[in-house]
Formats: sequence, C-alpha cells, structure tokens
Amino acid sequence: MRQGNTSLRVDDQVEIIAGKDKGRVGKILKVDRSNNKVVVERINMIKKHQKPMDATQPGQIIEREAPIHVSNVMLVCPECTETVRIGKKFLEDGNKVRICKGCGATLETSKK
Repeated sequence: MRQGNTSLRVDDQVEIIAGKDKGRVGKILKVDRSNNKVVVERINMIKKHQKPMDATQPGQIIEREAPIHVSNVMLVCPECTETVRIGKKFLEDGNKVRICKGCGATLETSKK
C-alpha cells in the first residue's frame, strides 16, 4: 500500500467534512500515515465490549475514538478560523513551513 502524503499533525484542529460526524470540530490525537487515517478527539466514537481479565475485574463496555480517513477531515486555520487547504513554503532560512491557502498565514514551523 502506498504511503500517505498528509500534512496533518497531532494537535491540529480539524473539521469533519463527511460522514456521521460532519460539521464537528476536534483535535487530532494520532496520525497513521501508513493507512491514511487520523484519530480525532470525541469524533467517530465506537463501543468496544471487553471481557473480564480475571475474577476480580468485571466485563465492561469501553467507548473510544475510531480512526477516520484523512480525506474526510479538513484543517481549521487558527488565523482565519475557516477550513482551508494546506500549502508548503520554504522560508529564507531554509525551513519548510505549512501555510494556509486561504489567508496565507504560516501554520507552524517544521524541522528541516
């Protein structure tokens, strides 16, 4: 399977643009680049039934976030507070940064 080329990172604010949680906004908790999926805080919640591990612990139903495909999320720019596409640009010092395609603001600096 081809590796994903996503510009999303942990702690980015994203909006869901497709699926049952469409329109909701959350923070990225985990990025799985090999499967092109992200886990977003309190989005795409599933219930997992867990058997008891031993006699002292009862069985339980755990609610947790399931991964969602990166094509179903869009970054929310902290400057213009709208969902935007992400561009990349090199600064004068040689650092590569992500930029907002809407307002042109720098999202954050990355390492070389």
